[in-house]
Amino acid sequence: MKPSWRSPLTPLEAPRQPHPSDERQKQQYAAGGPRRASRRDVLRLLGATTAAAAGTGAAWLWLRDPTGRAARPETAVVRLPAGGFAVPALPGMPELAIVRGRDPLPMMRAGLQALGGVRRFVASGDTVVVKPNVAFDRAPVLGATTNPEALAALVAVLRDGGAREVRVVDNPINSPEGSFHKSGIAEAARRSGARLMLPDPAHFRTLAVDGAELIARWPMLYRPFVGATKVIGIAPLKDHNLCSASMTMKNWYGLLGGRRNQFHQRIHEIVAELALMMRPTLVILDATRVLMSNGPTGGSLSDVKPMDTMVLATDQLAADAYGYEMLLERDPSRLPYLQLAEARGVGTRQWRRLRREEIQV
Repeated sequence: MKPSWRSPLTPLEAPRQPHPSDERQKQQYAAGGPRRASRRDVLRLLGATTAAAAGTGAAWLWLRDPTGRAARPETAVVRLPAGGFAVPALPGMPELAIVRGRDPLPMMRAGLQALGGVRRFVASGDTVVVKPNVAFDRAPVLGATTNPEALAALVAVLRDGGAREVRVVDNPINSPEGSFHKSGIAEAARRSGARLMLPDPAHFRTLAVDGAELIARWPMLYRPFVGATKVIGIAPLKDHNLCSASMTMKNWYGLLGGRRNQFHQRIHEIVAELALMMRPTLVILDATRVLMSNGPTGGSLSDVKPMDTMVLATDQLAADAYGYEMLLERDPSRLPYLQLAEARGVGTRQWRRLRREEIQV
């Protein structure tokens, strides 16, 4: 798939255009959405009305409907590769690896080895997009964002496996610079040799998601995926005040642009559709420290429980079902998005039926 633009990849240090979460941008629609007529548009239209009476009627209708067809810019609809970025199943190999330990690097290596080895997931020359959760400008110890040491371990293993480039990407709710910096993800990405990409309005495209209702056509942080051959999500396990828990499927929410907060009214449906949107190569549920309450933002160490666990999986639904039941210790039958995602065919919530391996490092 060839990009329809030629702008280079943007590192964290480069100046960026205003982010959709910036104050000025809050009054505007996201890239690809409807826009209101500018003063120049209005003056041009009013000037045209003096030329012909017929034009007057048309201009009046246009001004009364500033979000109508005439006010909408042309947008190209893009798609991710058919089948997503999943790797072929290996008969007899585990689909879940539950790793316990204190050092993320040997934990990551052991988990990947249990699932068939790093070469199953990355080949020489691959461009890998890694999606952590960096939604908030929180310190790592608060558990609201991906553990930066876990991210650094993942990038190191991918680069050892031959990845040509690893791109670390998220579209934070808080200021991107502040979120990447305070969470420790920026430093971890640099230290491990990844390329960190800040969200920019020019990087969003309208993505088509077959089978989806809420995001059948929705702005997505698409630019980092151009040329990517593998996609890996690494998400913290944490409590969430709207959907009970934020895990690997909910992690893809950070790729959405536009007025994504409107999905809070149908939060379980959107989580299921996110799993339909993104079919990753691998997911990692980061339970090294778990935000047990007052999520998703947290703010107190008393809400955080050290668990020293990572769950690596080729089935993101199974990873979430395991994490919800065995780590958060909650009833998975009462988490609607697990059932909704299973009904959409994105995996299984019956993790006990899968081959799995538990490892102590």
